Amino acid sequence: MARALSDNGVDAVFSYAGRTGKPVTQPLPTRIGGFGGAEGLAHYLSAEGITHLVDATHPFAAGMNRNAIAASAATGVPLLAFERPPWSAGPGDDWRMVADTEAAVAALPDTPARVFLAIGKQTLAPFAVKPQHHYLLRLVDPPEGSLPLPDAEAVIARGPFSEEDDLRLLTDHGIGWIVAKNSGGAGAEAKLLAARKLGLPVVMIDRPKLPGRATAGTVGEVMEWIGRMGNVAHPTV
Repeated sequence: MARALSDNGVDAVFSYAGRTGKPVTQPLPTRIGGFGGAEGLAHYLSAEGITHLVDATHPFAAGMNRNAIAASAATGVPLLAFERPPWSAGPGDDWRMVADTEAAVAALPDTPARVFLAIGKQTLAPFAVKPQHHYLLRLVDPPEGSLPLPDAEAVIARGPFSEEDDLRLLTDHGIGWIVAKNSGGAGAEAKLLAARKLGLPVVMIDRPKLPGRATAGTVGEVMEWIGRMGNVAHPTV
């Protein structure tokens, strides 16, 4: 998205939350850090003369999603959510669909298992109530301090990953279960293809429910929306 804006000469700002230590460099002016909630984001939009707001955050960044909706309503700056389509199970998949992290914990077996927690680092603590499992994590940055799980190890790597990469990861670590968030997209799908090939059960956490908002699924749709909305001064992605 940032590359398309830059290539088309759109005056835009790229905003990172700041949770990744070394984020990928973008071809746009970049700011890092939170805004201070919906009110802070609304103040930023007004102070910077923002004319278009594109919410391209992770599908599970529900707090930022809601802040963007509220800030858009407060300022009148039009909002478009750039969302990856969710994954759906196909032939050969063994998925257990759950509503949230707590339900994902409950879906894991009571007997000891080796579990790949493909959910990032923000929602690990609830799994500590099932300490009988060995948990494998894959993180972009090394964890700061000890992990909130009694039996866990972390692999530090940045995607996207291939199906071969994830087949190797799962077999090398003897993984029997996978817990994933339904973030969609091709960059993180390899673990699901590998699980299908290995016949592993996947506990799939559904996306959080959000108020209605305009959405787009491709970069082209976002660029078309920006063009339809009129002259562009400072869109924020």
